[in-house]
Amino acid sequence: MKMIKPIVNILKIIDNYEIFIVGFSGVITDGSSVKSEAVTTLVNLKKSGKHIILLSNTPMRVEAVAKLLHENKIPLSLFDSIITAGEILHYHLKSKQGIFGALGTHYYQLGSQEDDGVFSGLDYERVTDISKADFIYMSSVASMEDTPDTYRAELEHAASLAIPFVCAGNDTSTYKGGKVCLAPGAIAEQYAVLGGNIITVGKPDIKIMEYALEDFADMDKAKILMIGDNMSTDIKGANLMGIHAALISKGVHVNFLGEGYIPDVAKTRELSNNFDVSPDYVISNLRW
Repeated sequence: MKMIKPIVNILKIIDNYEIFIVGFSGVITDGSSVKSEAVTTLVNLKKSGKHIILLSNTPMRVEAVAKLLHENKIPLSLFDSIITAGEILHYHLKSKQGIFGALGTHYYQLGSQEDDGVFSGLDYERVTDISKADFIYMSSVASMEDTPDTYRAELEHAASLAIPFVCAGNDTSTYKGGKVCLAPGAIAEQYAVLGGNIITVGKPDIKIMEYALEDFADMDKAKILMIGDNMSTDIKGANLMGIHAALISKGVHVNFLGEGYIPDVAKTRELSNNFDVSPDYVISNLRW
């Protein structure tokens, strides 16, 4: 396993990189509010002539993320591009190519009933009876207290009907308001155990990583750094792409890694072994 270096601020390593791929929840926000020190860091990175790509597994469309950034006075000019799993899923549902062409147009929304715009402008119809659905869609859990058992009955019913399960992002947990809670990826995993077919879009899919870096195809990979809080999506995606990665310890893994200002390298290494991936750096928060 590679050596994992603890750092207290990103300034120590910025000279090594030209492109910074950053996550959204757990990096720029805590799931409910913006992390001011992360914004300061992004501003300083841009002033230093660095390229910044926002790549998130959020089910939100790009327009919704841009609006949220604007409302929090975060300049959109900081980002070379903004890419979300929700936007990519919207594109697939619109194009109806490959596996998406066989989905059908009636969906049952599991968990949160909020509309993230994935189906906006498309000929899909939400139904309230699973037996009338062509597929299940899930953007997030209904409550932060939900567990996989919360959805077991609905999943078992859907599995008996061989209905596909679709979600933007395959994160099994997310960071909201300083707390770690369940994410759709965990429900998708449970559905797969029940024998159901799952379709997820987002990191760590190598195609998503390549798409994010499409404008920088000729850039030396040693000059690219991924910054994220999730071992199974951010760090795995970086490892698959062959680029460097920095793990935010005060994110989805905070319960294991702790709240320390200086990250615990031994625990980070143990977590890396558990996920069979490895970051190059660990930092408690995105800090200049």
